[in-house]
Amino acid sequence: MKTNYFTYLFLLLMILSCDQKVETLVVDVYETSAAGNKLTKISNFVDAKNASIITINPDSTFQTITGFGGAFTESSAYLLNKLSKKNRDSIIHAYFSKDGANYSLTRSHMNSCDFSLSQYSYAPVADDMELKHFTIEEDKDDLIPFIKDAMNASEDGFKIFGSPWTAAPWMKDNNEWVGGKLLPKYYDTWALFFSKYVEAYKKEGIDIWGFTVENEPLGNGNNWESMHYTPDEMTNFVQNHLGPKLRNDYPDIKILGYDQNREHLKEWVNSQFKNEETSKYFDGTAIHWYASTFEIFPEELQYAHHKAPNKYLIQSEACIDAQVPVWKDDAWYWKKEATDWGFTWAPEKDKHLHPKYSPVNRYARDIIGCLNNYVDGWVDWNMILDKQGGPNWFKNWCIAPVIVDPDNDEIYFTPLFYTMTHFSKYIRPEAKVIAVDKSDKDLQVTAAQNPDGSIAVVVFNQGKTKKSFKLQIDKKQKIINIDAQALQTIVLEVTK
Repeated sequence: MKTNYFTYLFLLLMILSCDQKVETLVVDVYETSAAGNKLTKISNFVDAKNASIITINPDSTFQTITGFGGAFTESSAYLLNKLSKKNRDSIIHAYFSKDGANYSLTRSHMNSCDFSLSQYSYAPVADDMELKHFTIEEDKDDLIPFIKDAMNASEDGFKIFGSPWTAAPWMKDNNEWVGGKLLPKYYDTWALFFSKYVEAYKKEGIDIWGFTVENEPLGNGNNWESMHYTPDEMTNFVQNHLGPKLRNDYPDIKILGYDQNREHLKEWVNSQFKNEETSKYFDGTAIHWYASTFEIFPEELQYAHHKAPNKYLIQSEACIDAQVPVWKDDAWYWKKEATDWGFTWAPEKDKHLHPKYSPVNRYARDIIGCLNNYVDGWVDWNMILDKQGGPNWFKNWCIAPVIVDPDNDEIYFTPLFYTMTHFSKYIRPEAKVIAVDKSDKDLQVTAAQNPDGSIAVVVFNQGKTKKSFKLQIDKKQKIINIDAQALQTIVLEVTK
């Protein structure tokens, strides 16, 4: 009897053990690292006793993704036209094809901006209240061909939203390109301007998805094209002029308010979404990252979401600014060597928000932080710049993910290009951000489930020590090793 009892107990434990057996999770892992990986597919992971745990819960969902991408600027388009056809096609394919970054959300400037070759307006004739002389002729040499070639390269297509830096000087109280406010007598003319833009681009075969009302309505230090609004002035313009005009002419066009740094976000969403009447024509809010090189402002992002939970919250511009690009030196982009405008110009009370930083860290941390705080779209600034960080009429040099030398017909895909691709390629429009639990506070993690059911988990290890973690979902798990200073996208094909 004793022997039989232990035999039965052993068999019972074996059955229970089998029932609780953890299956191996099947994943594809792509890594970009300071050591040299560039979206490299990696495998052959080794077990580790000190592995942390990352748990994915697709049953707990958050915002729906609108997309990831960059901006079509005259500067970028002009540079593409100076390259050989082979290199031009290579860059466009890299950004927009399914094999490449597969960008899904893009921006373009209306009228000129700092990343234009000169200052110009689509409304060149003063006091043309009905905009009979409206023209996008300035865009036809460079900008429109760039957009069309991108459309041809994109199998999935992408959304475009336009942003004005300023109205024509004749519409403003200071009659200047820089600063000043839109004169109230031109509110309806300026609203018509947006409708004319949609119509003109449609004639070129380009559909516009939406607009931001004004790039940086708080101004940019009176440096380049700008036009100022207070929150209530913008709300009034949208509620009584722009919104009704676009709703009548193009009812599906989206309108995004604000379009500047996150630290002031609360006062803008309070105005936009004050009540049903003020909210009526706002489809969401656009934000920038220039208030800090490291602070994500999660409280402000969460506040904006909860104020208008069914509206878009889109990061519409970000770049390594006030910095001349470093040419063909991948290591630089992983080091704390970059400085931004605030390193020199921020007021003393804000200096702590602008230390030296690593460009890759800034991009990876910010995108992950945004996704974990209800942001549904993330758009980079220029897609292509030259070795000087231009061309730029104001000499406001910046870095783009792709740097070119048009004189020698050379191109350089910086580590920032691969960083962007970790998100844009694997997290697709209409994906749902899903819950993640992690035991290692030093790993930064986000995850989203795509419409096809696949799950993309993005893990960033900014530290200088290799790490291991156990990725688990349901009763499946997988040990994964991540290099020091590395970004990984882990793709899970989920079957139930």
